[in-house]
Amino acid sequence: MKFILSIVIVAFSVCANAQTVSIIPMPHSIQYHDVTLNIESVHTMSFGEIPGGLVNLCSALFHSSTKSNSIPCNLRLDENASIAKEGYSLSIELTGINIMAKNPVGIFHAIQTLSQIIATSEEDNSIPCLTIEDEPRFEYRGMHLDVSRHMFPISAIKQYVDIMSQYKFNTLHWHLTDDQGWRIEIKKYPKLIEVGAYRDQTLIGNMQKSEREFDGIRYGGYYTQEEVKDIVAYAAKRFITIIPEIEMPGHAEAAIAAYPHLACENNKGPFGTVQYFGVFENVFCAGNDATFTFLQDVLDEVIQLFPSKYIHIGGDECPKVKWETCPDCQKRKKKHKLKDEHELQSYFVQRIEKYLNTKGRSIIGWDEILEGGLAPNATVMSWQGTKGGIAAAKQRHDVIMTPVSHLYLDYLQSKSKEEPLTIGGYLPLSQVYSFNPMPDELSPEEQKHIIGVQANIWTEYIDTPNKLFYMMLPRALAVSEIGWTNQKNKNFIDFSEKRLPSHLAELDKKGITFRIPTPIGASDTTLFGSKFKLDFKPSVKGAKVYYTIDGYTPTTLNNFTEGPLEISVPPKATREVKSVVITPSGRRSVVVTTILKNEE
Repeated sequence: MKFILSIVIVAFSVCANAQTVSIIPMPHSIQYHDVTLNIESVHTMSFGEIPGGLVNLCSALFHSSTKSNSIPCNLRLDENASIAKEGYSLSIELTGINIMAKNPVGIFHAIQTLSQIIATSEEDNSIPCLTIEDEPRFEYRGMHLDVSRHMFPISAIKQYVDIMSQYKFNTLHWHLTDDQGWRIEIKKYPKLIEVGAYRDQTLIGNMQKSEREFDGIRYGGYYTQEEVKDIVAYAAKRFITIIPEIEMPGHAEAAIAAYPHLACENNKGPFGTVQYFGVFENVFCAGNDATFTFLQDVLDEVIQLFPSKYIHIGGDECPKVKWETCPDCQKRKKKHKLKDEHELQSYFVQRIEKYLNTKGRSIIGWDEILEGGLAPNATVMSWQGTKGGIAAAKQRHDVIMTPVSHLYLDYLQSKSKEEPLTIGGYLPLSQVYSFNPMPDELSPEEQKHIIGVQANIWTEYIDTPNKLFYMMLPRALAVSEIGWTNQKNKNFIDFSEKRLPSHLAELDKKGITFRIPTPIGASDTTLFGSKFKLDFKPSVKGAKVYYTIDGYTPTTLNNFTEGPLEISVPPKATREVKSVVITPSGRRSVVVTTILKNEE
């Protein structure tokens, strides 16, 4: 079956100096034609049914027009085309624009690429003529969002989805339950939101402090089932699947606070939704059938809200202390001839998997589900490194790589004291970009089980939408290129210095919060000599690099660089050059301090 959409562009085509384009993630192949197409306006005509609102989406890129001297932009859906599942071809020629894909999601990705070409073009109403053949490297390209520690308004979640869709992610992993809050309405168990969705107060500052302090403010909330349906539908229109995570058997204190009978028989509490962060010993009882009745009831309602193939069941960081002395857990262990509590956890996970399989769903779990034996059909998220993923792939299980070393976006983005409070760690943009999800240790057949990549944002210390997007951007754009672009086509200098500045400029225009990267070419270091040429460039297109040499923090009151900055330092003297990027909206990067020292 074929569907054709014709979009008529009223324009004159002119030859000009060839432009390059700033596309993220980098396509599979681009061929330039050394001419540009001058686009003045658009008139849209559609033929056949085009799913997903693609007509309006593409039309919105142009000015509407009814002029007669026009050329076409054709969107073609051809299920028999020799194009990958989410791939597309895009050609911009003097005679028109042509997009072809095998299915609607390919057309959607092509429109996102065309949108980027138009938005980052060096000339108004003019885009370069080119041919792009494109397809994703990995099937699964995900972002994770924890709303248990801190939750966010629906508008922020939709903006999160919008950004994902623009950069060709296809999966949102929504972490909905944990010790610090249960965030999804379950009608059969109302206390989950009456009790489990709220905590009396929240930790102030980092949990690594020797003495804990609290804010004394009751915190909480939840998403109704109608709100969940709305968000799932919103994402689906943008070809993003939302996978819910219902944590088990650990990270369960909020649920146990609501329903104490879910704890082990020998554990009488007291229970409460947790006010600080970490790993806690109150977990679901593995020996009590009531636990499985509860979880099956919860999952029955969850799968009605989420049409995703996968349901994430957590499986991580589950202390076994209560199980070791629980009569019911020990009875279960003896009955099923389980040698230890790790095998008891495996029993727990496999029992839940079997139930979900009867509902036509599959499970994903963090790499701890390998302990005690992996559930037969489980997909593993390898977060503690890549070893768990490698082990699972060798067992012919599908794997999503999400190692803490490269893809935990709640980590610090620089070592500057100006960075906001985080859980710790250090994960600059360059380190994120450097990750290759495909381990060399695997055979070609085993490598087929590495199905994708995901970045995670945990929100212990992320309590506002602005901070969420500050931690997400621009590192998520690097993740998009990890998941989509062939390894041989990746180049960090090209990404960070040539393409990224244009995209950040667009975010700045839209008022979206992001971390402003420090000046290109600047670093916190000491240089030795008597004459220096510092070539600092703005990390955001249209921004300026302001600097001082008097020790003060640069502002817009100071000088800015328009080319290489030449500084002479007298003998036995030192100059402290501080530089900062300030965008057109007035937002700025952290300060970089470069010490120039003349020891002669």
